[in-house]
Amino acid sequence: MGEGKVVSIYTAPGATAPMSGQPHALAVAGKGLEGDRYFAGTGTFWKPTPDREVTLIEVEAIEALERDYGLALAPGESRRNIVTRGVALNHLVGREFHIREVTLRGIRLCEPCAHLQRLTRSGVIEGLAHRGGLRAQILTGGTIAVGDRVTEVAPSSVL
Repeated sequence: MGEGKVVSIYTAPGATAPMSGQPHALAVAGKGLEGDRYFAGTGTFWKPTPDREVTLIEVEAIEALERDYGLALAPGESRRNIVTRGVALNHLVGREFHIREVTLRGIRLCEPCAHLQRLTRSGVIEGLAHRGGLRAQILTGGTIAVGDRVTEVAPSSVL
């Protein structure tokens, strides 16, 4: 994995509330991003499982949605918490990675769904299929900020 960066961070206080950009967020292991609907247990699909702690999406996928499908989507409209650049998020399923001092584990892809399409616009499901982002577990908490590097933990250092 090349070195990527966090380009924006979003949280929402409730299930269908608009996402709000943040300069930084506190990531809490076992909970999510402080101030987000899933941290509070009020997200539409909330369950107390690791794959509901934080979501990420590549800004390149959002740009491709407009280029390939003519659908403009602001990064916050993706309903993902962390927007990255220069990171192949699909490759992080089953792997650990760092954002600043925070350690995360990619759990599974975050495929677009009918709920996302209802909150945005028609065509989002097709346009973001297999590039809708990553669901991740927070293993070690800390602060994540816009501009932070995203780096994969070397496989030999994962026990």
